[in-house]
Amino acid sequence: MLYFLVQWLERTFEPPGFQVFAFTTVRAGLAAGTALLIGLFAGKKIIAALARRQIGETVREGEDAGAVSHAHKAGTPTMGGVILLLALLGATLLWGDLTNFYVWVAVIATAWMGLVGFADDYIKVVRKNKQGLAEKTKLVGQISLGVLMSVLLLLYPGLHGQHTFTSLPFVPDGTIDYDFLTPLVGFELGWLVYIPVLTFILAGVSNAVNLTDGLDGLTTGTSAFVALGLIGLVIITGNAELADFVNDSYIEGTGELVVFAAAMAAACFGFLWYNGYPAQVFMGDTGSLALGAAIGTLAILIKKELYLPVLCGIFFIETASVIIQTGYFKYTKRKYGEGRRVFKMAPLHHHYEALGIHESKIVIRFWIVTALLVIVTLLLLRLR
Repeated sequence: MLYFLVQWLERTFEPPGFQVFAFTTVRAGLAAGTALLIGLFAGKKIIAALARRQIGETVREGEDAGAVSHAHKAGTPTMGGVILLLALLGATLLWGDLTNFYVWVAVIATAWMGLVGFADDYIKVVRKNKQGLAEKTKLVGQISLGVLMSVLLLLYPGLHGQHTFTSLPFVPDGTIDYDFLTPLVGFELGWLVYIPVLTFILAGVSNAVNLTDGLDGLTTGTSAFVALGLIGLVIITGNAELADFVNDSYIEGTGELVVFAAAMAAACFGFLWYNGYPAQVFMGDTGSLALGAAIGTLAILIKKELYLPVLCGIFFIETASVIIQTGYFKYTKRKYGEGRRVFKMAPLHHHYEALGIHESKIVIRFWIVTALLVIVTLLLLRLR
């Protein structure tokens, strides 16, 4: 919105220096600053409002009976993901080019999952129903978003025939095509692979981020580092010369997403001011599902979704630990009549807590690992 105002002022009055706003890097910096300020100043007021209304975290039954106690966190204001959404979406709408297709897809996907998460938090915290939103309902929200986004991308003419192509690490030519069925059957079937794959990725990332949200600042800080990595990937994909330099595909128009990615990183750092140990507020599903959708959507839009297992390694390891724990417990219960565990607790961060490591140390180490994985992800483009 402010970008449109600046453009109008430039066309009407031709003031000197206003031309710099045409550069996405300038507006990305402004979006980051705006998101950070919103997170810091609006965040304080929102946390106070949540506390007044006694919208606080509840400890699930049986959680304290396990190897780790989180009783001290009961009553901490939750649903703080509203702060993240306000900062991220507000800054993007102020400084992004709202005529850009990709910006709107990212904004809608983030808001969509934010609403699903908000509904879940509202049922749990306000209506005092610990079950929250039904898992089937939550899954329908994720699948419907994935299908909608996939169809929009398949129909968007601005991709110029790159609709079903995506970037792939370790491959010399740098791309693969989801449309591998068409040569076999003789007619267009790329959508038959493209839609399920993208839907699975989007749902998987949002759930993975949600599972990671268990320690003060863990998801917020990890997402901030991932967002910084996405800024680099967006800059490369949206610049023809840089994309050619690393032998990657140039996607026209995606350079504008650097505004969204910068706003996301700054929104996370602003929220971390209050969410770091000891947390004054938790993001809840409102924030974690929205962040997962934002990360997954950005990667899909710039054709880097197959880099996510590396870039989001912490999220995927956390998810894998839950799958391994659950699967092994069920298997041993059938075989031996008694369920056994691989980890003391799952997700993985709780396993380390159960080993006696302080949660702040676990969080910082997970941040460090994420920072290293971001570097590895960027190196994969160049090594290819």
